[in-house]
Amino acid sequence: MVRAEWAIFEEDYWAISNVLEALVQSSQSKHVLLVDRTGQMIAQAGADPQFDTQSFASLCAADFEANFALAKLIGEDDFSTLYHQGAQDSMYLGKIIKGVVLAVVFDKRTTLGLVRLRVRKAVEELNVIIEGLFDKLQYRNEEYDPFDQEFSEGVEQEIDNLFVE
Repeated sequence: MVRAEWAIFEEDYWAISNVLEALVQSSQSKHVLLVDRTGQMIAQAGADPQFDTQSFASLCAADFEANFALAKLIGEDDFSTLYHQGAQDSMYLGKIIKGVVLAVVFDKRTTLGLVRLRVRKAVEELNVIIEGLFDKLQYRNEEYDPFDQEFSEGVEQEIDNLFVE
């Protein structure tokens, strides 16, 4: 079952926001976005992005889905991080529990090593917050498949919708 709606309590919202803001500052990143497995934006921090954040969120979820399939093909259970290097900006994605993805967009003012180090700490903190949130909402008792067939089909449809004229 894929949950397309998030219910976040105020204390969890502030806890997530504080972790994301601290990550932006400590890693010297431009943008940090927290995205769920359906491509829905949960939270963001840093400078206002000059791109469509909803499309970005959908594509981040699809990126992790595609890499999950690639990992299986080569005999891995999963890839917990992804890195994309560009001429000006780069992107580092880290997997949080329950299929949540942390996306960090950074430029040449910082280094991949610093981003990786700071993301590791943020992932640990976010894992605790997200797990607590799921416990509060009693999601734990439901069967959870990080990338089920329904999700895969939904991601494919969302990607098709992004490129339709």
